[in-house]
Amino acid sequence: MSTTANQTITVKTTVNKPVEKVWKSYNSPEHITKWNSPSEDWHSPKAANDLRKGGKFNIRMEAKDGSYGFDFAGTYDEVRNHELITYTMDDNRKVSITFSSKGDSTDVVTKFDPESVNSIEMQQSGWQAILDNFKKYTETATI
Repeated sequence: MSTTANQTITVKTTVNKPVEKVWKSYNSPEHITKWNSPSEDWHSPKAANDLRKGGKFNIRMEAKDGSYGFDFAGTYDEVRNHELITYTMDDNRKVSITFSSKGDSTDVVTKFDPESVNSIEMQQSGWQAILDNFKKYTETATI
C-alpha cells in the first residue's frame, strides 16, 4: 500500500464519441446518474451540477443495499467548454479533467489529489472503474 503526500493520481480513457457528446454525458445530471458508479452494487441516485467557474456540483453516491453513501461535491475553478474542467472538492483536494477531441473519439484524462485514508492503488482503481463505466455508458447511450 502506498500513500504518498503531494502525489497526483491519473486515470484516462478514450471514448468513441465526438467531444460534444462526451462533454454532455459527463456533465448533465440526467446522464451522470446513469454512469457514476465504480461497480454494479453502487449507484448515484441524484446529481446537481452548475457547470461554470464558481458553480457547485453535488453527486450522491450510495451502495445499492443502503449500507453506505456519501456526497461527492465541490466548486468549479475553471471550465473551458469541450476542453477542460478543474474543481476543488469540499475536502480541498484538486481535480482536473481534460477532453481532447480526436474527431469521432475523445480522450478524457482525470488527474486528482489523493485522500489520506485509502491506498493510492485503491483510489486509482476506483476512479478508473467510474471512468470505464462512463465510457461504456457514453458509447452506448443516445446523447
